Amino acid sequence: QVQLVESGGGLVQAGGSLRLSCAASGSIFSINTIGWYRQGPGKQRELVATITSGGTTDYGDSVKGRFTISRDNAKNTVALQMNTLKPEDTAVYYCKLRTYINYDLALSYEYWGQGTQVTVSS
Repeated sequence: QVQLVESGGGLVQAGGSLRLSCAASGSIFSINTIGWYRQGPGKQRELVATITSGGTTDYGDSVKGRFTISRDNAKNTVALQMNTLKPEDTAVYYCKLRTYINYDLALSYEYWGQGTQVTVSS
């Protein structure tokens, strides 16, 4: 079993910054991808940013150039630095981990955190 604990959400004015953190614990293989997804009011859940154990990053189009994801492989933690926040960024942000079980890459498990609220006011 894997546990994901998010922190750092809150209320901020447009143009401001927030930093989210996610700490993963449990049985996590060295080959994995961890990152953030979000779900705003009346919207579907969407990709924010992910980072692989090798350091490859992927960003949603709406956050490119404003958000930066990073990780500490030794600690299995991930951070999301959010700059130039917009009201459209208001959402519940969820940490997600997908970890493979071995180097065959034939089987993986997906885990989700409980989410943290980010609210950006005009």
